Amino acid sequence: MAWSPREGQGARVSQDPELLRRLLRAKDRMDAASHEEWPVRRLARVSGVSEAHFARSFKEAFGVPPHRYLLTRRIERATALLRDTDLSITEIAFQTGWKSLGTFGRTFRDVTGESPGVIRARERAAPHDLESVPACFLRAAHRPDLTIAVSEKRRQEADGTKGSDETEVS
Repeated sequence: MAWSPREGQGARVSQDPELLRRLLRAKDRMDAASHEEWPVRRLARVSGVSEAHFARSFKEAFGVPPHRYLLTRRIERATALLRDTDLSITEIAFQTGWKSLGTFGRTFRDVTGESPGVIRARERAAPHDLESVPACFLRAAHRPDLTIAVSEKRRQEADGTKGSDETEVS
């Protein structure tokens, strides 16, 4: 049995340990270079499995599709850069893998609920005594919660409806 990050929902999956190692290899590559393009074809090649098998297995193992996982990592990295550097928002957008400032800003706002500029201003105004907190806890606390696809969230807001958080659009 492999643990799934959706532990609050009691999700547990049963996967071959070798497959999990292969999936972790792809996940580690995305973590190390989240600014790069990571289409399923490339991730499947890194894992040594077919594209369909990779996408299905990744979601089963980690609770989110590969694209959503990568999006989460990019938002985390952008938030850290906004907080910890003096880079412009445009530089942060490009460094974290977006090809367009507009797409970065819109996606960032959709995921976090705030614009990059608002987050930067708030983080700079707040006193920080975070040296004593382990980095892994800080990253977990700032990790965006992507329970539904950004496009589904936009559709729900445009329709004025709030669907189930379990809606899955890849």
